[in-house]
Formats: sequence, structure tokens, C-alpha cells
Amino acid sequence: MTALTLSTAAVPGLRADAIVIGVAKGAASRSGSLVVAPGAEDLDKAYDGRLAGVLETLGASGAEGEVTKLPAPAGFKAPLVVAVGLGDRPEKDAAYDTEALRAAAGVAARALAGSKKAAFALPLADADAVGAVAEGVLLGAYSFDAYKGNGNGSEARKNGKAPLAEAALLGGKPRDKAYKAAVERAVAVSEELNRARDLINTPPNDLNPEAFAAIAQAAAKEHGIKVQVLDEKALAKGGYGGILGVGAGSASGPRLVKLSYTSSKAKRHLAFVGKGITYDSGGISLKPAGHNETMKCDMSGAAAVFAAVVAAARLGLEVNVTGWLALAENMPSGSATRPGDVLRMYSGKTVEVLNTDAEGRLVLADALWAASQEKPDAIVDVATLTGAMMLALGNRTFGIMANDDAFRSAVHEAAEQVGEPAWPMPLPDHLRKGMDSATADIANMGERMGGGLVAGLFLREFVGEGITWAHLDIAGPAFNEGGPFGYTPKGGTGSAVRTLVRLAELASDGELG
Repeated sequence: MTALTLSTAAVPGLRADAIVIGVAKGAASRSGSLVVAPGAEDLDKAYDGRLAGVLETLGASGAEGEVTKLPAPAGFKAPLVVAVGLGDRPEKDAAYDTEALRAAAGVAARALAGSKKAAFALPLADADAVGAVAEGVLLGAYSFDAYKGNGNGSEARKNGKAPLAEAALLGGKPRDKAYKAAVERAVAVSEELNRARDLINTPPNDLNPEAFAAIAQAAAKEHGIKVQVLDEKALAKGGYGGILGVGAGSASGPRLVKLSYTSSKAKRHLAFVGKGITYDSGGISLKPAGHNETMKCDMSGAAAVFAAVVAAARLGLEVNVTGWLALAENMPSGSATRPGDVLRMYSGKTVEVLNTDAEGRLVLADALWAASQEKPDAIVDVATLTGAMMLALGNRTFGIMANDDAFRSAVHEAAEQVGEPAWPMPLPDHLRKGMDSATADIANMGERMGGGLVAGLFLREFVGEGITWAHLDIAGPAFNEGGPFGYTPKGGTGSAVRTLVRLAELASDGELG
């Protein structure tokens, strides 16, 4: 992972492969003009105040995601200047948006793949800006090379695509406690988020439920987290019919992993529940051709929960956080659950399975009920649950449903604070009737229209009475099949990790209602 340092060194004498600066679109009164952001004063002076004009000549506009490269002026140790767009210039005396800084740093880190060191001279007005740039660098420099060449990154280095090795954040006040804390937080969160990305990108032949559970156990031991793993026998003894039913068709048995981080100073208890389908073929209701290739990502919710619990432990937050990873592989075979089968869930309710490809809600139902038995202050589940949510919100935004409007708003606000696009969604009670079953207490399918909301209503049935709950459907943003953007790579993204960590921080600070 890219090494980070805070530096007060002067830009001209800094030895690095490149200097990263920010540029923005000018104010409306200066339509079309380019503004050089704070942090690049020494460079602008070396160009006699004409750096913006030079960059405009090279085609720079200041748009977000834009990269413009030019040789550094004479007298600078670094040979290259990389100007990254920050979008619209903020109003007078206002700071640059932290998400714009995070995205710009990510773009620059990716553009400098293969470099040993880069100096980031972006506008660092405060500790929040420092943290945003640090996160952007660490997340933007991510690459997954475990299956290329001999798997140790040599293939990437040979092709000049190894991640940026070191980043110096200029103007970062290395002795300032707030700045140091911002970097330390960025490192902890980014490392765990990138661990989640690695899990999501790992091929399903190497990441089955048992393997995922073993990884969680190792991390728990390293960070002082209590862990409990229920295998097939324990699940059967406990009556976890949903998880067992989904995993029945696979040679790899299901697992339920419980991770418990506790703080002696905690006054609140949060439970995070993650869908962990390590591969989803659809089961007997087999997915059509063209829909199977990325189904290794169907455990992204469990990866996010795992990463968030470990990050909370690393940050030493004063809150108890329990993570539940509902792990199974959904495969067709002679032993697989069939459409028409009825499963008795851990809660005691029976579910008629009308579609075995609606399996995520079955494993989550058992885990939600298990989490409810501990009476936490709130439960948040995370899942790549429905294609319907992608139709509603696209590929970059996750939906938020909840049984409490205020809590739904709090989760939405937390997502906005960390730069994760999300949108509140309703749970219309009239859609519940579509899941009525003549055979069982409830069916796992309802009306086709509003399918993402129907799934949320199904999950609500398995949340303990009086417990505040939210459901994050990350089906769209969990796996990026297009090109990289900002600090988001192609492949697994680690969606919702930062939102969960932020919720834990708010609870730790007594700010989560």
C-alpha cells in the first residue's frame, strides 16, 4: 500500500517523480477561466503567474477527473507536474469540497502508477481536507494483481503499473495532532476497505464460505476481535434454515460468522449484517447467460461489514460493534433447494421459496434475527440484493430503507459525509401483501414492480420488535464493470464500508440518535 507522509517541505526542492496540484473552473463572472488551487503558489510563481494560462493552452478546464501533465519549470527537483481537476471553484473564503479533493487525489494516484514518489500540493485547509486527500491517494492507488504473473506484483511492476509507492502531502503540518489523526484514520479505513476490495475480486474457486470465515478469524485474532463461526452442523442444530437452504446445493458448506468488537467505554451497540454469497449461480432458478461472470461480487455486503468492524477496532472507537457475515454459495445440484420448497427460518417463521435466485434475503433473514437477539441499539444490513435497485438508482448509488425515518435520514447523512452516493427509499406497506403465501408464513418473492422495496419489506419481517434497522442495497455500486473513476477502481469497490465506519464513529461520539 502507498506510504503516506505529511510534509512542510518547499515544493521546488522536493525530490519526487511528480508534483500534483489542483485546478478548478473559474467563477461564473470569469466563464471559461481556469483557477490554480491553493498549494501550487511556488509553481505559479515559477511561471510568472501564468500557470493557469499554460494549462488552459494544454486543454485543461478544471473539470473533475481531468488530468493534465506538463514538465516542471527549471529549478524544481521533480520533473513533472500533474494538474487534476477539482470542479467548480468554491465561493470566496470557502474551502474546497472534501469529496472533490478525495476524487482528485485518487485520479492522480492512478495516473502516477509506476512512480516511486509523488508530492501532493493540493489545498489542505484543515484536517478534514488532509484526511480526504489521504483517503483518495490510498484508495486511488489500489490494484488487484494477485492472479497476474507469479502473484507478487512483479507483472504490474514490469508493465509500469505498480501502485504509487509513496505520497507526500504538502502543507500537512506533521506535528499537528488533528492532521496526524486524520492520516491515521485514513490509513485504517482505506486499508480495510482495500481488504474488502481484495475479497470481492478474489475468484470464487479460492473464496468459498469456509475460506472467507478463515480470513475473518485471522483478522479478528490480529485486532483483538472476538469471533464465532457456525459451520453446517452448528447451523443445523441452531435451526438456521435460511442459510442452510441457500447453501444446500453447494459442495462448500455455509457459515455464519460473528465478529464482536467491544469497548470498555461503549454506551451504544451497533450490529452490522452482511450478505455473503461467495458465488451466486441463481441455484435451480439459474441465471441466464451473461449474468454469471461477476457473481463473485455477491459477497460484497459481508466484505463491507467485515472491513467496518476491523476498522472500528483499529480506530479504537468507543462503541460496541457486532458484525454478522452470512456466508453461502448458491449452486444448483440434486441437493439444492427447489422453487416451491418451504424453509423454516431461525426466527421460526416459514418461507416458501418461489425463486432460488432471491437467496440473499434468506441468508440475511437468519442473520438479522440472530443479531436481534442481542438487542442492539440499531442494526444495519448491507447487501447486493436486487437488480431492481440498480434500475432505480443506477450503478453508483445505493438505496437506504429503514423502519425508522429519522434513522434512515441519519444513515443517508453519514453516507453523504464520507462521499458515498446513496438515496433514501420507502417501504410501502401495500407491497407486503404480494408476499402472502398459501403454504407458508411468507414467500421470498412479491410484486415484480418495486422489487427492491419488496426485498426490504421481506427483511423487515426478521428484525426484532422495537429494534431500529436500516437496509443498504448496494447492488449497483458494489462492483464497477466500467472504467475506473475518481478513487474507484474497476472491479470490487468496497461500497458502504465508509458509511458503516462513519455510523460507528457517530455512535462512539454520542451523535447517532
